[in-house]
Amino acid sequence: MNTATDTTHCDDLAKALEAFRDHAPLIERWGTELARRLGSGARLLVAGNGGSAAQAQHLTAELVGRYRDDRPPFSAFALHADTSSTTAIANDYGVQEVFARQTAAHGRRGDVLLLLSTSGASANLLSAAERAHRLGMTVWALTGRSPNPLQLGADEALCVDAPVAATVQELHLVAVHMLCETFDRAVENGETGRADAGPDDAGAPAADGRPGVVGRLVGRARTVGRTTPGGPVAPRKGQA
Repeated sequence: MNTATDTTHCDDLAKALEAFRDHAPLIERWGTELARRLGSGARLLVAGNGGSAAQAQHLTAELVGRYRDDRPPFSAFALHADTSSTTAIANDYGVQEVFARQTAAHGRRGDVLLLLSTSGASANLLSAAERAHRLGMTVWALTGRSPNPLQLGADEALCVDAPVAATVQELHLVAVHMLCETFDRAVENGETGRADAGPDDAGAPAADGRPGVVGRLVGRARTVGRTTPGGPVAPRKGQA
């Protein structure tokens, strides 16, 4: 009987990770652009099916909550998470419309729609991409191997070169964390809509001398985790 540990999965991941490193500049650009847009009042909509839905919700949780350090919350929605809307739309309009109709409801010109798919061929994601473009949104995609329909239907796509869906999803999670790293760095450096936002939106002082919206939020966020004498200590990420 062979008792050796099968490390094929680890080997596949390590091999795919080497090629994945080439996507770092794209992820950095996405993170910086996302910080600029969300800091200006835009929002991020994210969608996926199955394991990709879990990845989508992981990303939105990091943006609405925090990734590592305290910072203001930003607007991000995982479209599958509204189960009542999702099931109602599927029942009344068909599964293909579950994300497209929510995109039409929540999306605005200048918002970003990020779609995750290991196959890059999910009909409901393709419909959402098409609806988003009609609204003037930007569409990004995280997919498996190229070429694929979702890659062609997005403004930009990061395609993971791996033959197994599990490996693709694992590298999508790496992409999510790298995106959050870049996003937080851009927020810390003040790259949150300063180029095209008004003073209140950019965090600079308003005309009356009071801090702008983002400036007030940053100040408030910096107090999170501080304690008063005898008060409870707020847990850091990973300590809960």
